[in-house]
Amino acid sequence: MSKILIIYTGGTVGMIYDEKTKALRPIGFNEIRNNLPELYRMGIDFYVYAFNPPIDSSDMQPEVWVELAGIIEDRYERYDGFVILHGSDTMSFTASALSFMLENLSKPVILTGSQLPIGKIRTDAKENIITAMEIAATRLNGHVMIPEVCIYFDFSLFRGNRSKKYNAEKFEAFYSMNYPPLAEAGIDIKYKRQFVLPHPVKPLVVHKHLDDNVTVLKIFPGITRKAVEATLNVPGLKGVVLETFGNGNANTQPWFIESLKKAIDQGVIVVDITQCDGGSVELGKYETSQYLKEIGVISGHDMTFEAAITKLMFVLGQDLPPEDAKRMIEMPLRGELTVND
Repeated sequence: MSKILIIYTGGTVGMIYDEKTKALRPIGFNEIRNNLPELYRMGIDFYVYAFNPPIDSSDMQPEVWVELAGIIEDRYERYDGFVILHGSDTMSFTASALSFMLENLSKPVILTGSQLPIGKIRTDAKENIITAMEIAATRLNGHVMIPEVCIYFDFSLFRGNRSKKYNAEKFEAFYSMNYPPLAEAGIDIKYKRQFVLPHPVKPLVVHKHLDDNVTVLKIFPGITRKAVEATLNVPGLKGVVLETFGNGNANTQPWFIESLKKAIDQGVIVVDITQCDGGSVELGKYETSQYLKEIGVISGHDMTFEAAITKLMFVLGQDLPPEDAKRMIEMPLRGELTVND
């Protein structure tokens, strides 16, 4: 019998309609368990670690990611897998951050939640939790099927650092534009093992130092010099995720290039990702991105925004020499990007 730890952080999955106040209120895990008697029929030995009070995912912070990584580290040898119940709004950020923090992960860490509270009749919470538990507990010849940080939502299992929440109304809230699902749940759960990361041969290493001296510069037609310089001149800034057009293109006005170059010359790492949900940055493919390449902007390839910002925090937290940090950002660490040939 597999032994699974459920980590309940909060989110919509842990809310219930209060008849007195006529509003949704957060509940403890005992109330979730009361609404999900199927847990006891799964043949899984499960235990619960509950945050008290529960956290709305909109309040998620890097220090909570560090706490989650620590919970897993402290209990890693005692459990066969981990299921994290989490609000959907920032789930992709948490999944991405944990993927970088948990190096040499050999057990499944599955994040899930719901679009409707578990107390609602039409809730998607039950199926999401039950299937996430089954995936976390599944073995083949004694080995786990998914030694990764993943998100399970609406019959699909995605690599956590490839996922993105794209819809606030559908049960199908997440997708992974640049990488296939790792499993799909129907009558059976069909695992696509060719897309799963290989089992590591080294022991787990947990990284708990993140540097949040980062920001985002999303360009748009008409962006002003004042706006760009205000973003790049934040005191203590160490890293910028630059969201560009198409394959990594940006305007070529001299003041814009000069502003970026000044920041880079001062040691700020600038990572170029596309504003498109699908596709990849190819610096130098067009003249409008050649200028960025020449001044030292580095490519984020096909990383999601969530992966790019959390990877930047992770790499900066390693306190590496600048060139080593840049190389680490441009190379795949946990399957988060594909390098173009």
